[in-house]
Amino acid sequence: MFRNGLCVSAFLITLAGCNAQQNRDPLPVYRRYRERVRMAPEGVQYLSSWVDDKFERCFQLMETDDRALLDQWSTNWRDIVDFEIVPVVTSTEAARTIAPRL
Repeated sequence: MFRNGLCVSAFLITLAGCNAQQNRDPLPVYRRYRERVRMAPEGVQYLSSWVDDKFERCFQLMETDDRALLDQWSTNWRDIVDFEIVPVVTSTEAARTIAPRL
């Protein structure tokens, strides 16, 4: 996927704790992960994740050449998690792309 002259294959995904229907309780997320693991389709690679200290948000870095696969993956979690999916590039790639404009 190309965006602003960059080839984007990495996505930062913010998972907002549990969704409002679940009262923002993180336990259902951790239970589902324990029982079913990540449930990502073939073609989506998990790279890394961080969780805030209140267990309200998780930030996952995922990689795929097909953005639609992230939508497919998120449907496995949407009943308990709110998603924001943002295409990202490394700071090195961003600097190389912006350099000619400086």
